[in-house]
This record gives sequence, C-alpha cells and structure tokens, in this order.
Amino acid sequence: MGIFARLATLIKSNLNDLISRSEDPVKMLEQAVLDMQNQLVEAKKQVAITIADEKKLAKQAEQEAANAAEWERRAMLAVKSGDDALATEALARKREHDTLAGTLKDQWQKQKTSVEQLKTALRLLNDKIEEAKRKKNVLQGRLKRAEAQKAIQETLHGLNNASAFDTFERMEKKVDEIEAQAEAQADLAEEYSGDTLAHKFQKLERTAGADDDLLALKRKMGVAPPPEPPKAEPQQVRVDAPPQKIEAPKPEVSQHEQDELAAALAELEAEEQREQAKMKR
Repeated sequence: MGIFARLATLIKSNLNDLISRSEDPVKMLEQAVLDMQNQLVEAKKQVAITIADEKKLAKQAEQEAANAAEWERRAMLAVKSGDDALATEALARKREHDTLAGTLKDQWQKQKTSVEQLKTALRLLNDKIEEAKRKKNVLQGRLKRAEAQKAIQETLHGLNNASAFDTFERMEKKVDEIEAQAEAQADLAEEYSGDTLAHKFQKLERTAGADDDLLALKRKMGVAPPPEPPKAEPQQVRVDAPPQKIEAPKPEVSQHEQDELAAALAELEAEEQREQAKMKR
C-alpha cells in the first residue's frame, strides 16, 4: 500500500471516528423522523399528481367514447336521409374516436393500477414513519435511562474511591479527638471549680433510678424473680391501761430538807464533771 493510500485511509478513519463521537442519538433520531416526514410529503405530492393524471385519462376516454357515439348517431341520420357517402364518412370518424377511446382506456387502466400501488406504498411509508416515531420515543427513553445509570455508576465509582473514604475516616477521627478534648476540659473544670461533693451527688441522683429500671426490665423479660409481697405488719393489741391509783397527797417538804437535797444534787454534778475531765485526759 502506497503512502497516499495509507494517508487517505488514515484521514477517512479519523473522520469516521470524529463523526461517530459527535453523533447525538436524540438529534439523529429527530432528524431521521424529520427526513421521513419530508419524504412522505413528497410522496403524497407524487401520488396526488398520479391520481390527477388517472382521473384526466378517465375523462378523456369517456369523452372519446361519447364522440364515437355522436358520430354513430350522425351516420344513422345520414342513412335515414339516403346519403350513404356521408354515413360512411361519419362511421370512419366514429372509428377514429373508438380507437382513441380504447387507447385512453388502456392507459387509464394502467394509470389506475399504478395509483393503487402508489397508495399502498404511501400507506406503508406512513406506517413506517409512525413506527419510527414510536421507536424514537422508546429509544429516547432507553437513552435517558442509560445516561442516568451511567451517571449513577460514575457517582458510585467516585464514592468507592479510597481517597474519599480516607477523608471521611480522617474527619471522623478528628471529630472524636475534638469531642475527647472537650470532655477532658469539662472534667477538669468540674474538678477544680465548684462544689465537687455536690457534683458527685448530682451524678448519683441522675443514675439512681438506672438499677431499678434494669431490675424492672429483667422482671418484665422473666430473667429476674418477681418482687416479694410486702410482709404483713403485726397487729397491735390494744391493752387498756390499768386504772391509776389515786396517790395520796405528798406531805410538804420543809425548807431544811430542800437545802440538803440541792446540796446533794450539786455534789453529784461536780463528781460527774470530774469523771468526764479524767476521761478526756
């Protein structure tokens, strides 16, 4: 293969590749349907012209047949008048019109057959165009679904990329680190500021009901024994107090006895204070 032949083949292949890549399926289908419709319009025009010619031939054939009948009537009129020569000439003219009428009738029959064939072809072309329109809609729908699926696959491919997941993992670790730092700062602030004992009791109060809730859940699931029924409190027997004896009025104490009693009490208190002082030592 010569260099020019190879160069021509290279140019053709590049052009074909460029054309193939630049073809838009939607636009190509639209253009194909438009071309078909234009062809249908032209075909309808040609069929209309053929039908007009067929009708024209039919009228001409009818006219020639009518002319032949008219010359036959004239020939009959000449025979009735006794002019055979004139009748012969009329019959000769009638024969000419009959011949022309037969020729036009044959042409009309052929034209009529052609018109029927063209009408059939026109219906087939119209059906193909309608089918092409339906197929165009189907192909456009398939194309849209394919493009959507392609876009989804490209997105999934991007998500499956390791760098994207690495970024999410790094950001997750960073968020965990920030949360840990915030919790540590909160713990330090609570440790070195405020009432630590109060914080402990607040924490205890927040978690006080957790054990009870867990026990209730276990009892509901049947993995813990039911609560024991409350014990009956012993009934208190009411005992009537014995009738109090009426004490006799105490005799009055003299002033001397009262002084002695006060002195004894003071001595007892002093003794108790001395005992407590010894115990403290």
